[in-house]
Amino acid sequence: MINVKSFQLNEKTMSFLSKYQLFEDDLIQQVQLQHRLELVRAFGVQKGMRVLEIGCGQGDTTVALADAAGENGCVVAIDIASPDYGAPLTLGQATERIKKSPLGERIDFHFEMDFDFFESTIPFDVAVLSHCSWYFKQPEDLLNYFKKIRGLAKHICFAEWDLDFTCMTQRSHFCAVSILALYSNFVKNEGNIQNLFHKTQIHQLLQQANFEVVKQCTVDATSLQDGQWEKSYANSIRAEFIKAPPMMQPLITSYYELMNTSNGNEHSLNSFIVCAK
Repeated sequence: MINVKSFQLNEKTMSFLSKYQLFEDDLIQQVQLQHRLELVRAFGVQKGMRVLEIGCGQGDTTVALADAAGENGCVVAIDIASPDYGAPLTLGQATERIKKSPLGERIDFHFEMDFDFFESTIPFDVAVLSHCSWYFKQPEDLLNYFKKIRGLAKHICFAEWDLDFTCMTQRSHFCAVSILALYSNFVKNEGNIQNLFHKTQIHQLLQQANFEVVKQCTVDATSLQDGQWEKSYANSIRAEFIKAPPMMQPLITSYYELMNTSNGNEHSLNSFIVCAK
């Protein structure tokens, strides 16, 4: 299990914390921040860029984007959820803290904003979707977003968990997200995972939206706590699978057995990145 207190922050993260006075007393958020800074560095966001972030949530990636865009850049961050959604901090509480920081003037948050109805008369240099694609219930929904982005931004940068786990300690996270995706197929819920997309499918959807992939890479995320969180949530809903169709029961049982053999020795899946123009 990840020991947050012993986690080593790198120089880039320490500089960010000192400069912006954000997350100073939140060790969990600092671990998350370090990963977001690494994602944004891989995205190649430059100073002065105008950035559109779709599915910003509590602003974990937003602050990293705003730092990269610099004082002359800006980030328009939208999310379909309401400001009182989320835990332990709601979206409203988390972003209010961000808006009071030196980064606040670079960010324009819009909650309860359905991207289908979002409009902008000024084009964006880049649109970012970071760890939000599994909220989509159908591939067609994500494809429609890509098609709309094609007309709003010059580039798109995409990040999500990589289902191609590279070590056995990541298998627990893979099984947990698979369980939660199955759960969303027979129990209506507003959980973070409604569907899973493999990176090859993301490539195909981008191509269908007339994007050309120019970069792809993997960013290590094994130090994040998400694998443990997803495992815990999957175990908390196990009893509800009694309502699942009988044909699904052996598969679900198998995933649970594989997930729980980790005995606390689990790591999160890595993040894969795709950049296209």
